[in-house]
Amino acid sequence: MPSHDRQTGKPVSASATVTAALMQPAEANPMGNIHGGHIMRLVDQAAAAAAIRHARRICVTASIDRMDFVNPVHVGDMVTFKSAVNYTHRTSMEVGVRVETERLETGERKHVASALLTFVALDKDGRPTPVPHIVPETEDEKRRFRQAQLRYEHRKELRAKESALRDSPADA
Repeated sequence: MPSHDRQTGKPVSASATVTAALMQPAEANPMGNIHGGHIMRLVDQAAAAAAIRHARRICVTASIDRMDFVNPVHVGDMVTFKSAVNYTHRTSMEVGVRVETERLETGERKHVASALLTFVALDKDGRPTPVPHIVPETEDEKRRFRQAQLRYEHRKELRAKESALRDSPADA
């Protein structure tokens, strides 16, 4: 396997991760629906796996930009989490996660949720450290990269505006 650095980058496929979990009664409400918070925890773990695979370092969750639920998950469902790095900046990465459920009795599959998370890679002292840039290869990867780049720029603008508001003198 070739070594990668910040200059050469790594393909999205190097971070792609698929995990699965069988939903148990302990994670459900009285109606048999799995709690959204449980799904969110598993999404965070799946996203962390993709970020760590990309950076080959410990990575921590910096933010969850979105988590959109579109279908419920029930006790007994097999839930699959597909994650991959969409975009990298200097020390941070946006990771996308697609959640799907499968009814084991019928094989029926449904899209459950999608999430976007930002992770930061850490060095041995716990400080942010550079990550290899991502190299999107397929048209879908290139589209996700462009969308993530726009979200990054938007978040940067929002942080600057919020900082300016915090630093402005209070109205008298």
